[in-house]
Amino acid sequence: MQFDSPSRRRAQCLLPAPQPLRQLGLLDASSIIVGSMIGSGIFLAPALIAGIIVESGLGAGNFVFIWVIGGLLTLCGALAYGELAAAFPQSGGQYVYLREAFSPVWGFLYGWTLFAVIQTGFIAAVAVAFANYLGVFIPGISQSNTLVQAGGLRVSTVQVAAIALVVVLTWVNSRGLREGTLVQNLFTFAKVAALVGLVAFSLGGGKGDWGNFQPLLPETMAGGFLAAFAVAMSKALFAYDSWYTVTFVAEETREPARTLPRALAAGTLAVTILYSLATVAYLYIVGMKRAAAVTDQRIAALTAEIVLGPVGLTLISGAILLSTAGCVNGLVLSGPRLYFAMARDGLFFRGASKLDPERRTPTGSLWLQAGWSVALVLSGSLGERGAQLYSDLLTFTSFASLLFNALTVAGLFVLRRKMPKLERPYRVWGYPVVPGLFVAVAAFFLIFIAVGDPRNSGFGLVTILAGAPLYLYWRSRAN
Repeated sequence: MQFDSPSRRRAQCLLPAPQPLRQLGLLDASSIIVGSMIGSGIFLAPALIAGIIVESGLGAGNFVFIWVIGGLLTLCGALAYGELAAAFPQSGGQYVYLREAFSPVWGFLYGWTLFAVIQTGFIAAVAVAFANYLGVFIPGISQSNTLVQAGGLRVSTVQVAAIALVVVLTWVNSRGLREGTLVQNLFTFAKVAALVGLVAFSLGGGKGDWGNFQPLLPETMAGGFLAAFAVAMSKALFAYDSWYTVTFVAEETREPARTLPRALAAGTLAVTILYSLATVAYLYIVGMKRAAAVTDQRIAALTAEIVLGPVGLTLISGAILLSTAGCVNGLVLSGPRLYFAMARDGLFFRGASKLDPERRTPTGSLWLQAGWSVALVLSGSLGERGAQLYSDLLTFTSFASLLFNALTVAGLFVLRRKMPKLERPYRVWGYPVVPGLFVAVAAFFLIFIAVGDPRNSGFGLVTILAGAPLYLYWRSRAN
């Protein structure tokens, strides 16, 4: 029997820890962006926006205009993130940028919020959307079909299917980055093809009415016009969210100084074009009032059914299954890299800093994220409150995410002054106008989202601030 001596143990501790491997190319990085952005939002959120437009009299033209503005705003942010990603090609993305620009506490608060609600809540919500559409093909999967009922705990088949998706995709990504990106690429190509097909059949079939775009302008600019417009925009920004997740895997990207800025620009621009054309197709085929009356938000399914008949409903349901599964995979893949970076700095659970010695995947962070996402699914609230909860989630997540995105882009100005000699392989085009425009427009929408929906915006701020005592705890342990 062999015993470890103190000197042997010290020598083992001095061995270099395994580090991530640079395996991702431009196509992989772009696929992560596009695949993470296109989830359930573009298929469900437009109906919510239509309801706000009809109720507030914003004008039918704003149904499309909101998506164009949201995409251009996202593109400005993506261009700014390109400079940050090229200058700091490390795992963690925004966590690193906020840490370097301001202080570790801001990086931590972002990472905490991402783990507590943004990333995991998004995973849970989109997984439930996947399970709901799976019920189109497997009737036994339904919110009303209960498997477990014990006191206040109720588990439906939809929740079981959602949990299964999270667990399976987490296992796939734990097998290695190549496996996760291969699945991501396949899902992304399939969902983009489906969305392009829906747009082409809708606009080329002659079954719509261009009169649905009237009136282009709002009926009145008085009252709560700006607040209504901002809340409607928050639903679109939710669908655009996750464009920044590729920065989390910067340490695993080949030639990150070239690859990441290109992927950020190309990915967000492609999604902006796709989303804008899709909303044109929805408005052309369905019309504003009919879209607002879609109680289950399945405006894409209604559009496909009108254009292609009963087979269209089946096809679009299959497309949404691919889209939501691909979105969940992109989120499952990217988020753990940020938790890994925090844990490596001693500011998160110690197990989150562990890499698989052979595959170099952050298995601890992957399964930690999966566990909390499953807990959110089991909370039951994600599926039972239906439309209102989905709408609340869109506003809350968009508010918290936009707040940190604006702060991160503001950090670009700070870093230009704080670190003037920092090597910047890529400098944002149009500086300071492009990043300044993003910060200004984001601040505008943050103010009016808070005015239009103070409950969910306030919940976002409370969640962020709740991370402060946790930061103090982990910092004291790290010291």
